[in-house]
Amino acid sequence: MDGVLLLHKPAGMTSHDCVMRIRKLFQTKKVGHTGTLDPDVSGVLPICIGKATKIVELLTAERKTYEGEVTLGIATTTEDASGDIVSEKPIEQPIFRHDIERVFANLTGDIEQVPPMYSAVKVNGKKLYEYARAGIDVERPKRNVHIFELLLLDDRQVFTGERISFRFRVTCSKGTYVRTLAVQIGERLGYPAHMSHLVRTASGPFTLDQCVSFADIEQHVVAGTAHTLLLPIKRALAHFPTYVMSKEEEEKVKHGALLPILPSMPERLLMVNEQGEALAIYMPHPTKQSYMKPLKVL
Repeated sequence: MDGVLLLHKPAGMTSHDCVMRIRKLFQTKKVGHTGTLDPDVSGVLPICIGKATKIVELLTAERKTYEGEVTLGIATTTEDASGDIVSEKPIEQPIFRHDIERVFANLTGDIEQVPPMYSAVKVNGKKLYEYARAGIDVERPKRNVHIFELLLLDDRQVFTGERISFRFRVTCSKGTYVRTLAVQIGERLGYPAHMSHLVRTASGPFTLDQCVSFADIEQHVVAGTAHTLLLPIKRALAHFPTYVMSKEEEEKVKHGALLPILPSMPERLLMVNEQGEALAIYMPHPTKQSYMKPLKVL
């Protein structure tokens, strides 16, 4: 079986746990996910199966949307609710809506982040969480990410209390740590903070209402209809501009040949044969301006 499974990842499982379970359910080793979700986070996790594993990188690179909650007044080791408390500061003054919205505006666009110590980013060949568990602090590499949209979902005008929580929606680039974004929001408001809840509501063009649960998958496996849950590669990449090839071009594409560039060539072009089968992704050639080259042959 080949295609993309839109999984509603449950909280309490790692993304790798989900991959392992789907390997057993679909009885194949060729399974890969398209962007890690922390164990406590639920939501959209596209899973590539069979030949579709060739497009993992393309789907992973898509922007993501999350709905979450920031809690001000407490910081944790993991930057989310599962960690140990490392600092506390009672909130003694009201926080106004316009203060939060100003911080959100300042954090929209290109921003810099330092990955959490409890993350899978590697430093000198070891994952940061391995250093964290051993009690070793290391310098973490900064990364630049992009926040496309950051919206306050709470309708209050004034926020009061020793601990304040409010909901938000963020659409961001690959590599963004929403946990760290919650901490950055708190810092700019003058308080320690952590992310107290998070759901991924979209990954690229795929949304939560399109996803299936493990219970759904198991029912289809028993019924022998699990293959009907998979999106064909062409549909999974339907948001890419598409070019229908001639039979002559199809043979060239199968062998990864260069082709004359098209007028108004997009950054990524899905190459489809006359039968509607997706065969490759092409891109402008970096040095030969009159040609396009395969980014991925499917």
